[in-house]
Formats: sequence, structure tokens, C-alpha cells
Amino acid sequence: MMKHWTKRVGSLLTMVALAVAPAMAPVAAAHAGGQQPAALPATGAGFSLTLPATSTAPVAEEDGVQFIGTATVLIRYRGLTILTDPNFLHKGEHVHLGYGLTSKRLTNPAIALEDLPPIDLVVLSHMHEDHFDKRVQEKLDKNIPIVTTPGAAKALKNLGFVRTIGLAHWDRLDVEKGATRVRITSAPGRHGKLGAQALLPSVMGAVYDFGADPAQPDYRMYVTGDTLIHDDLKDIPQRFPGIDLALLHLGGTRILGVFKVTMDAQDGVQLLQIVQPRHAIPIHYNDYDVFKSPLADFAREVKAAGWGDRVTFLAHGERYRFVLRKPLAK
Repeated sequence: MMKHWTKRVGSLLTMVALAVAPAMAPVAAAHAGGQQPAALPATGAGFSLTLPATSTAPVAEEDGVQFIGTATVLIRYRGLTILTDPNFLHKGEHVHLGYGLTSKRLTNPAIALEDLPPIDLVVLSHMHEDHFDKRVQEKLDKNIPIVTTPGAAKALKNLGFVRTIGLAHWDRLDVEKGATRVRITSAPGRHGKLGAQALLPSVMGAVYDFGADPAQPDYRMYVTGDTLIHDDLKDIPQRFPGIDLALLHLGGTRILGVFKVTMDAQDGVQLLQIVQPRHAIPIHYNDYDVFKSPLADFAREVKAAGWGDRVTFLAHGERYRFVLRKPLAK
């Protein structure tokens, strides 16, 4: 049965890959001449989420991201803790990617699922097991709010998760925890070329505007999700100029070894040129055997493109601290 499905899917994906057009060509820097584009008005639906406040005062030194492995990151801001794309399998374990395809994990997560700090919110870019594995499906608290695509929200409800929020592109969620505020906006992602979309789950990137005023945030972060380069990405810097930090899902993931479904090294640099973040961190690059674009390739492309001083490479478990645009209120 496995061989039958692999052969069938392989033939179908190969035909689709040949039928669709190549990715768009690199675009000019969005902030050429030091001019920042005016933000476009919000067009998506708005939602809100109020989380229980805690008596513990936020610690400024904790504001930032910690890379756990693959696309899994802990985001901390003023006492709020967000977990992205939770994947906590260990080296040698396998995920199922659909159509009878599997992938083996090559690394260990920096933290075990059981050792996580209290999580306020999960942001899930899409429903693939290397982003939401079987262990997480079974052991994650079913009451934790999960922000994701509409399709993934429905699938999670079928798994028993009771607080799912499905965001279409440009929909936004305003999160409140005591005095802490963050707006999460769903950004466009595309896991495959146009003709292959029906075979792959829908994907959302996410823009985080930290602070009381999303139009003038204390800090603005963009997480790409599993995407390839496509024209809709050009809307992101138009709607969200001045991104402070971008987390890039790389790896050059290839199905059956030939069909690319996540950005490789060159794509990652192209996305930097499109979005123009002040700083960037690559994630999702070496954890599974379907990742075919090594981090060393991205480092080389970054240097050649003149982005070397604006990219930080984190090992599993390492942290990057936010430098907020304005200091925390005393």
C-alpha cells in the first residue's frame, strides 16, 4: 500500500510541478531611499481573546523568542507566553505527512513537552504533523487557545481542542492579558505552487504587533509559516511596514525528494528583500530528513546579499531578546 501511494502521489506531484509557473523574480527593496511605505488599512475580520491576568510582574529581560527546534518557538512579551507550531518528537521518530509519506526527525527539541512553561496561547501555521505531532495532539492541554487557519481549527476541534480560532488571510486577533496587548494578523502563505495547493493544507504566516496600539507597536514580528515565494507576500510590507524581526521557515523541504514546499536558501534571501525586516532569524531548517537546503547555504546567500549583519543564527534552545521601540512602563 505504501509503495502504491508513493508512486501515485509522486506522479501527480511531478505533473503539477511541470505545469505551474516558476516563483516570482526578486523585487527591489521596499525601503529604498529610507522611505517607509504607508500602511494599508486592515481589511480582514477582527476577533478578541481575553486571557486571565497573573499577579507576577513581567520581566523585561524575558521579552523575546527562544528557538526550540523545527518551527517551534517560545515567544515571551510582558508576561504573555506564546508557543508556535508545537513539535516535540525526538530524534529517530517519524511524522506522517499524508498520502502515505513519512519523515524522520534528525534532532531533539531543546525542551520536552512536559517541561514547557505555562502557555497562554498556541499559534499554528498549518496542520502537518511536523508542526503539530501526535504527542502534542494527545498531551497538550485541550483548553489552551489555538490560533490557526480555518481548516486546521476545524481539525483541532475534531481532536478535542475546545478553544480554536480560525483566521483567514488578514483576519486579526487582539489578545489581552492584564495590561499586556498583542494583535496577531494572519498573513498569506502558500505551501506549494498554485497547481499543488489542493494536495497541501492551507498555511498562514503571522504578524505580531506587541503593545497597546497596533498601528504604532512596541515591537513588530513576522513569522512566515511554511511558504514559497509568491506575489501576495508583497502585500505584507505594505500593510505592516517597519517589521522589527522576521522568523523564516526554511529547509527547502522536498516531497519525494523533488517537489519543493518550503523556502530554500535563495528563497529566504528573496523574502528578506521583499519584507525588509530590521532583523531575521532562520528556523525550520535541519530537523527532518525532507529538509534538503542546509543552513550553511542560507548563511552563504545572506552574506552574498549583504544581509550578514541583520541575521542571527540560533542553535536549539538559544534566545533572542526583543529591543522594544519604547521602554516598558514602570
